[in-house]
Amino acid sequence: MRTTSPRKKLNCSTSRPSTPRIDITAARKALVLQGGGALGAYQAGVYAGVYEKHKALDWVAGVSIGAINAALIAGNPPDMRVARLREFWDLVSSGPAQRLPPGWGDRTLFNQWSANTAAMFGVPGFFTPRRNPALLLGGAAPVLSYYDTAPLKSTLERLVDFDRINHCDIRFSVGAVNVRSGNSVYFDNTKQRIGPEHIMASGALPPGFAPVHIDGEDYWDGGIVSNTPLQYVLDTHPRTESLMVLQVDLFSARGSMPRTLAETLERQKDITYSSRTRMNTDALASNMNLQQAVADLIAKLPASLRNDASVAAVCAQLTHQPVEIVHLIYRDKPYELDSKDYEFSRTSVDEHWDAGLRDIRNTLEHPELLRAAAQVNGVTTFDLAEAHKPRVRHPMRVPAVQAAPQ
Repeated sequence: MRTTSPRKKLNCSTSRPSTPRIDITAARKALVLQGGGALGAYQAGVYAGVYEKHKALDWVAGVSIGAINAALIAGNPPDMRVARLREFWDLVSSGPAQRLPPGWGDRTLFNQWSANTAAMFGVPGFFTPRRNPALLLGGAAPVLSYYDTAPLKSTLERLVDFDRINHCDIRFSVGAVNVRSGNSVYFDNTKQRIGPEHIMASGALPPGFAPVHIDGEDYWDGGIVSNTPLQYVLDTHPRTESLMVLQVDLFSARGSMPRTLAETLERQKDITYSSRTRMNTDALASNMNLQQAVADLIAKLPASLRNDASVAAVCAQLTHQPVEIVHLIYRDKPYELDSKDYEFSRTSVDEHWDAGLRDIRNTLEHPELLRAAAQVNGVTTFDLAEAHKPRVRHPMRVPAVQAAPQ
């Protein structure tokens, strides 16, 4: 996202470098994609804008719809990725409710009608409703979901080259939840062979979608535990390499006081998913920055203590190259209510794509927006908010400044 001067690796026996800048051309670049259903078209637009200026990508990680977008990116050659994303989003928005009918001025009503259509008839290439009479029993029905995702499996097999994903040109990670243990699990192409079932498991949100059976275990949507794979990326990223993360969030914690039941449900959904993302980001950043502070303190010890084997072992677990996390946050429209994540009209999908493309273009064309002082060998988080004025957060670095809401 920004070009800076080269840096040297910091260890416990060296002094702190004088410049706080990361050489972004040398940093590994990771794209982190949150869950959010139909709002995922925003992520596709963001990637289309990123690809215009930065063809290289080292890692893509996703949860739920973010896992599907991630597979479409990693599972295609660079010059085909945007086209495959476009093909997928055109497919899922090709149902009965595509465009706002002429003269239909109430956009909220149209969006609700479109979402109800998806709920009743399914989404092309994604899911279809189960026509099972047992569903009339309600909660006692001997089925595990309302919808069948067999169409998604066919779509993934057609649009994604899984041999390419497993060739590991790009590191690929998707999150799911083990139904029995309740623990978060990540499927990673550096650890196992990835297939359509891993992507479907990451997006198997109950009770809409059934759990996916893989190697003797059953998995649900990763967003049940955490709607972002950021923690996994930071936990498994090598400390010896600098990292630039672009995290595309689909829910914003900032919003108005609700006035209706639908707006109440929407605010609940926004806060549930966005606050968890913020909590995870700040906790991880605070922990990594605290570790670096301890390493800096050890560097001030006399050489006799600093060179002790036990101290050196501690230092090996504390020092790390700098990490910068850029949050690009989708801002929903006033007419988008609690159904926005399953409203798949072509009108809304195109709007979301265009919003993502516009937002990332503005960011890449104005890198000065991110030119605040970054942590030296620590974590700096930028929130790109309204008018694309970033809020810079330094957890554990400036305790007097509280994190601003998204």
